[in-house]
Amino acid sequence: MSKLEDALENFDMDDMPEDEESMLEWWDFDDSAEMIEAIASDIQFIIESALDARGDALLALPVSDEAMPVLEALAEKQIKWKHVTIIPTDDLLIPLDDPRSHVKTLAQLFLTRGARVLPLAPDHEDYHMAGAAADARLRDTKWPADLVWLGMGEGGSTAGIMESADMEEALDGPPEKLVVGLLPDDGDTPLVTLTKAAICEARTVIVLLKGAENQSLLETEIEQGATSMAPIGRIFADLAVPVDIYVEN
Repeated sequence: MSKLEDALENFDMDDMPEDEESMLEWWDFDDSAEMIEAIASDIQFIIESALDARGDALLALPVSDEAMPVLEALAEKQIKWKHVTIIPTDDLLIPLDDPRSHVKTLAQLFLTRGARVLPLAPDHEDYHMAGAAADARLRDTKWPADLVWLGMGEGGSTAGIMESADMEEALDGPPEKLVVGLLPDDGDTPLVTLTKAAICEARTVIVLLKGAENQSLLETEIEQGATSMAPIGRIFADLAVPVDIYVEN
């Protein structure tokens, strides 16, 4: 039985009070291969629990250098993939055949397994319109997600939520809004991302970090809670679901 299975074996997430504090667990690994297998197995358990409970599963997954080994290991698991829907947590507003496209990467891994992989970023040049269209598209799925997997970037950014004029809309916009468009302050490629409200509705959240420095940063942001200046700290302030944080030392 995996670590997450131990934590969730007798826990019914659907019965959890909305104001319950987040069930937060930290898992430290010195061995990369061990961590990859542990996370992949725990995600498999989340999927299979959702299939047993509802007959289908919905995952929001990141695409990053840190996530790729786990995604590759997960794709090798014997799962009833035809009942699983996968979306990226965020994606750039670029053509779907662009190598940087997150949904393209996820499709290459999971479509061949039989999973349904949906693009989050629609084909709109205006990122505000793209966010509105993506929000409508996500409402056609069976939200909330069974799993939202977060990473953490520079300054505590997470998913696609980072410093920009649109950050506050992503963090504290209307609670019914699940996706927004965002243009980073550095003027880089616009993107669409899940909002804090969408992330906090997930049945389970996991986070993958590299190194003690990132662990210390996240611990600080979690302590600051709603007063945190970092997106990930403000998200954690409102999380009230099981959260597992995996740290590779």
